[in-house]
Amino acid sequence: MSQTMNLHPAPEAMTLHRILWAGRIMSAFVVVALLADGTIQLFAPAQIASMLQETGFAMDLTRVVGPIMLACAILYAIPATAVLGAILVTGFLGGAICAHVRIGELGSPPELISLLLGAMTWGGLYLRDSRIPALLPLIH
Repeated sequence: MSQTMNLHPAPEAMTLHRILWAGRIMSAFVVVALLADGTIQLFAPAQIASMLQETGFAMDLTRVVGPIMLACAILYAIPATAVLGAILVTGFLGGAICAHVRIGELGSPPELISLLLGAMTWGGLYLRDSRIPALLPLIH
């Protein structure tokens, strides 16, 4: 009796593969957004001067905020430190949301973007790291 190799993966394996890639794509989007923002903070702070002024932050804070943002993005991108990175990223984004709430910009685009990035941070990690669903079994 000859045994033929199954060239098509099981549907469950395909689903898990797609979930993993969805998580990677979400996470990559977060990392790219944070790297872009951190880079602008460091190398082109004049582009965000009006936003900093509106939220009450001094321009020279970009020299501190930019590297912090870049470090958070890097920690989140590395699988071994992704959980720490996700915690730091969402803390950072929570501060950004708080800054906009403080000045009465509830529901403003920067606030909504921060909220979306925070959700994508944990959503991407949830889909790409099997430790997270084990801790937070949201889907049965």
